[in-house]
Amino acid sequence: MAESFESIQEFLETGGQVLNYIGILIFLMWVLILERIIYLFFVYKGHRRDLITQWKERPERQSWNAEQIRQAMISRTRISLNQSLSTIQAFVALCPLLGLLGTVTGMIEVFDVMAISGSGNARSMASGVSKATIPTMAGMVGALSGVFASTWLKRTAKKETELLEDKLVLDH
Repeated sequence: MAESFESIQEFLETGGQVLNYIGILIFLMWVLILERIIYLFFVYKGHRRDLITQWKERPERQSWNAEQIRQAMISRTRISLNQSLSTIQAFVALCPLLGLLGTVTGMIEVFDVMAISGSGNARSMASGVSKATIPTMAGMVGALSGVFASTWLKRTAKKETELLEDKLVLDH
């Protein structure tokens, strides 16, 4: 167990300070993603059932007022299903940008080593090159995982909203 923490700490040190920020960003992004998944699988099912029951218990479902109530129910549900999705998508967009920042800071370190040593000593430049590539990789991995999750969440929210619209049928 201690070896695992040491290897993680070594990896974070190799990637530079920007890698810590990327890690925090990915952690926050996945907390929001998991919250949305829990909402979809556990909370929303009961909410949908309550809405359908509430709609079917209405004595009148044909008037303009009934249609407005139906639209309001669907709109509120759409808002609750799409909650946090824009934040997740912003985090997905930030991951590669922070990776790029890590690339730039790593390359600055390489150029500093070259300026101090006065030559292109490969051994002295290696740590700067790894500080340039590791944050880029971490940012891309975080963005890819977030893209897949946010796309699935967005598609599921749209599908659930359409299913709710079909369930809350106007009686003509």
